[in-house]
This record gives sequence, structure tokens and C-alpha cells, in this order.
Amino acid sequence: QVQLLESGGGLVQAGGSLRLSCAASGIIFSIDDMGWYRQAPGKQRELVANISRGGSTNYADSVKERVTISRDNAKNTVYLQMNSLKPEDTAVYYCNARIVSVRLVGVDYWGKGTLVTVSS
Repeated sequence: QVQLLESGGGLVQAGGSLRLSCAASGIIFSIDDMGWYRQAPGKQRELVANISRGGSTNYADSVKERVTISRDNAKNTVYLQMNSLKPEDTAVYYCNARIVSVRLVGVDYWGKGTLVTVSS
């Protein structure tokens, strides 16, 4: 059974920084794209950033210049460094990963989410 476990959320003042981590565990052959999504109260889940196995990245316009996504393939872990946080960044942040099984089948997995609260 594959699991994604997020950590690093919390309460921070506007202008502060947080680093989120997400580690995949279980029987994994490889991991394709990994990414972070967020869902604010009353809003739809939206992409924050994603990264391919080779390191190509994609960012939402709302977080460009403030956020950096990275991954450690040896640790099956993806990170999200968030700087200059704004109150509108407040949301539950979810990790997503396309896990390839030993049967070479790719399946999308989600973490349970970690809450980020930015106070003004």
C-alpha cells in the first residue's frame, strides 16, 4: 500500500516562510510527476506547483517568485519552499504523486493534507 505523508504545515505571519515535505512509502517502482495542490475554504482545489522526475517544474501564477518545488528521488520525497507568505495562501496543502508499481502501472496518490495558516 502506497502512502504519501505530508509535514511542515502550521501557523505563520504574513511575510514568513514554511517548508512542506511529502514522503512516499510502500512498494514503489518509480515516481513520475509529484506536486502540491491547495484548497482554501469554499474554493476548489488548485495546483500550486509540480515537478517531473527529471526536475522540470511548473508553478501557478499566484505563487511564482515566492515558491520553489524540489524533490529527492532517492528519498521519494517532494518539498515545497514557500516564502513571502500572504494571508491568501491559507489553505490545506495536498501532496500528489503518480506512483509506478512493479507492474509498471501508474496511479495517482494523494496525501491527507497539511494546513497552512498565514496571519495578517
